Amino acid sequence: MSTRAVFTPPPGARAYPLRTARGEFAVVESAVAPGVAPRGTALLLPGFTGSKEDFTLLHEPLTARGYRVVAVDGRGQFESDGPQSDESAYARAELARDVLAQAAALGTRVHLVGHSLGGQIARAAVLLDHSPFLSFTLVSSGPAQISDSQQQRVKLLRDALGVMTMAEVWDAILAMGPPEEVGGPARGIGDVVQLRRRWLGNKPAQLLATGHQLCMEPDLVGELAAVPLPFHVLSGSQDDTWPVQLLDDMAVRLRARRTVIPGADHSPNADEPLPTAHALAGFWDALDR
Repeated sequence: MSTRAVFTPPPGARAYPLRTARGEFAVVESAVAPGVAPRGTALLLPGFTGSKEDFTLLHEPLTARGYRVVAVDGRGQFESDGPQSDESAYARAELARDVLAQAAALGTRVHLVGHSLGGQIARAAVLLDHSPFLSFTLVSSGPAQISDSQQQRVKLLRDALGVMTMAEVWDAILAMGPPEEVGGPARGIGDVVQLRRRWLGNKPAQLLATGHQLCMEPDLVGELAAVPLPFHVLSGSQDDTWPVQLLDDMAVRLRARRTVIPGADHSPNADEPLPTAHALAGFWDALDR
């Protein structure tokens, strides 16, 4: 099998470098479906070890509901460039400013969606400046640090990156089990060759810095609740990164809309994309009404 395999974009989507005041970021964008009245723009941020392709199965159902969809690789993720070894470039405040620049480059206020780590980066952006955003949805993204079991997994990864190449770490990941179990969502996203290509595109410093952040993130729900935006907390019915009960409690504290997707785990966008897309669009539609 060729190692040059590429992800298949959603029908009608285009992949391009989004030029911003803070550099270029790789995005996949889908326009509103033909014949459908435009209702808004959504900016989607992926999680740890993830990429814009994690949202592939959301594009069609969201554009059919009138929403332009822009999924982005953050700095040092997959096809967005970033320093190989300078962890300071991936400080939370730096990544938050990247999000603000991405929103500004899209030329309109956006519905912000962050999955897992992407939700915590998005939260930092909202706390810096909420004016570019119409709403904020946290997808399987909790109030503070990840669970103890996931912290152990991140520590293993950080230790491995200290002594192994990215290719060697990928081989070790495969030895532990299927990629969807150990390296992020794979259902409907890509095959092992594609996932390996994505893994090798990640900058080690980005993984080291953001992995540390996931293990040390403080609880900022009180500060976020003071921001005048509509909030939505969406997750699967199971989650070993942040327990579902913790997400329930966070939604109450935020006075947020709460959606639980039956049958989904930590990545409802990949596990159950249709109900996830319908829940997102339903939330945004309700804001118009």
